[in-house]
Amino acid sequence: MDASLLQEVPHRRLNPLTRDWVLVSPHRTKRPWLGKVEKPAASNLPEYDPTCYLCPGNERAAGARNPKYTSTFVFDNDYAALLPNAPDFEVDEGGLLVARAEKGICRVICFSPRHDLTIPRMSLGVIGEVIGVWAAEYRRLGEIDWVRHVQIFENRGALMGASNPHPHCQIWANATVPDLPTKELASFRAYHEAKKSCLLCDYLQMELTRGERMICENDGFAAVIPFWAVWPFETLLMSKRHFASMEEFAGGEAELLADILRRITIRYDNLFESSFPYSMGFHQRPTDGRDYPEWHFHAHYFPPLLRSAKVQKFMVGYELLGNPQRDITAEAAAKRLREVAEIHHLDRV
Repeated sequence: MDASLLQEVPHRRLNPLTRDWVLVSPHRTKRPWLGKVEKPAASNLPEYDPTCYLCPGNERAAGARNPKYTSTFVFDNDYAALLPNAPDFEVDEGGLLVARAEKGICRVICFSPRHDLTIPRMSLGVIGEVIGVWAAEYRRLGEIDWVRHVQIFENRGALMGASNPHPHCQIWANATVPDLPTKELASFRAYHEAKKSCLLCDYLQMELTRGERMICENDGFAAVIPFWAVWPFETLLMSKRHFASMEEFAGGEAELLADILRRITIRYDNLFESSFPYSMGFHQRPTDGRDYPEWHFHAHYFPPLLRSAKVQKFMVGYELLGNPQRDITAEAAAKRLREVAEIHHLDRV
């Protein structure tokens, strides 16, 4: 096949993790953009904000007061989406009106006491502390007998629904495995049964060999724009060694994960010289006590920005009624991110 056709002709790409398709329309990048393109205002957040309900020593919205914490701080979400004591019930009327109770636990993790310090500007040591807390919370929550899945995720920026600019993330522990990890598990399992190997191990080797969608890598991890990416600068982060969760870090893998997280997010911020919004999350094996040898540790970054810090992609029209579509190919997006410096634009001398 002529590889140039992927950059010129409308086509569909398959996501082997979810078995969903994305429509790619590379010729549409030639259309003129008539919208206004603006540079964002400079970030001027203080190190401490007395009105912030996540800063050390401050009162939270529900009335509890934070301790004067000096490192990563974890607490139960005051306005949790899931409740551990939710009463059990089930509704099923003819298979059309179906509902089941879902209990869970929601936690909030403040990365550091600094109100202005996001992951791309943190030291590797501080990011390492955050990763240590992630691993400990995954283990602790996963050991609860009714918890089947632990989702660690970060919504960065007001555009992604973050209610507070203080750098933080969330953990939701569910009594059931959510839809997207369930789809991935089915794909991992089917691939393993058919080929006696790991889907992401094989995919990563293909990307490392080709290089055209690679963003950055180190000895433990690699970040790529996946071939099937939906969001303009969507990134898939994969471990180079096959393992299923943060519980299985070996050697310096926690430090290597800190390095790759920092490098990805610096590139994001530098792309449009802004505090780059995204939703990201780690996908790890379910926590029901069973072995999942087919599962491969990975994370997804879903950023909406398209052409500038003020122009983003929305899921509308055909994408709501048919399937996702993108104009910028994964290869073109990867090239742009590769060409971005790994020194944060706010730290340049």
